[in-house]
Amino acid sequence: MVRPASIGDATDTRAPGAAASHRPLVPLASMAADRWRQLCEAACEPNGYYLPGWEQAVNAFACGRTKASALAAWNGDRLIGLMPLVSMWRAYKIPLPALVSAHPYGTLCTPPLDRAMATEAAAQLMQRARDAGAHALVLRDMSLDGAVMKSFAEVLRRDGIEPRVLQSASRACLDATRDADELLREALGAKKLKELRRQRHRLAEHGEVRFDVARSPEQVAAALETFLALEAGGWKGARRTALIQNHGDARFIRHATAALAATSQCEIVTLRAGDTPLAAGIVLRHQDRAFFFKIGVDEHFAKFSPGVQLTLDLTRHLCADPVVASADSTASPDHPMINPIWRGRFTIGDVLIPLRAGDPVVSLVHAAMMARHTVRAQARRAVQLMRKPKTA
Repeated sequence: MVRPASIGDATDTRAPGAAASHRPLVPLASMAADRWRQLCEAACEPNGYYLPGWEQAVNAFACGRTKASALAAWNGDRLIGLMPLVSMWRAYKIPLPALVSAHPYGTLCTPPLDRAMATEAAAQLMQRARDAGAHALVLRDMSLDGAVMKSFAEVLRRDGIEPRVLQSASRACLDATRDADELLREALGAKKLKELRRQRHRLAEHGEVRFDVARSPEQVAAALETFLALEAGGWKGARRTALIQNHGDARFIRHATAALAATSQCEIVTLRAGDTPLAAGIVLRHQDRAFFFKIGVDEHFAKFSPGVQLTLDLTRHLCADPVVASADSTASPDHPMINPIWRGRFTIGDVLIPLRAGDPVVSLVHAAMMARHTVRAQARRAVQLMRKPKTA
């Protein structure tokens, strides 16, 4: 049995590129940003949370998410696949020899694979995982119907193996190729839209209502502080989970948004009444997809639905952009605010990738993960019952 910490906790400190070329598992921090960026430009599937500017900031600063490892696939000196990972022990405190997707603070861990060599990249990543001593990969928050999952399934099929979906769910997404007003009418109906217009008129009593989009690094830096203040002033602040309340998380988000704004891959949208910020959201961009990371609202204006008002304006903004074809809410599957507005659905899940046919260790990993999911589901149900108001 391999020691729990020995898989997924690489400590190689050689120069960027050199380590990734010669070792199966390397520190994520050793990956050269320029090669990583080129891979993301050629990726067969977008994921704003594995862009180098974002994930490097997570890896350097974010609470509980630093010092990840990586598997890298190469074609000569060209990076064709990258998978940020941690050990199963670090991810779940389960002492089995498996590697697990490093969580990038956003709920999407689909790794970048070069679209011209996606299957080759998937095969190489799996081989490097074997060379590192792993018996399985646990790919968290994977897009189940995308090109990356199809590439891994194709490699497994060659060896008579199938991926195992551990859990799956569908969350809200936006078809940004459609006319926004038509889409919103279909989603919300005339009566609800009329009520939202009434609320917006009430907001206008506090000053002209406007929707601002920060794009440049300077604009994004200023808008981020507004977002952080709004988030900390709401329920997340009360629970001590707002980004600004943790020094590492605050450093991560400031570095990440600055890095992505420099490459036009981050916007911060803000709804204001006069000079008063009512709501703000962070939006990442990769290829033709946007990713709605987080939203903060001033809860003093809750009766006027500032989060919904911001999302309506964001919907119009994204649908008017010819570059954006879709937007992933990256929200929970049962999110009460975004689900009625963005009616498209994007299926994600946790997937077990066996690395050897007939390996009994894979069965142990599978059983451990299913047991974990069962316990977590029971705990969630217990919490929901405790929160349910008692009736006489």
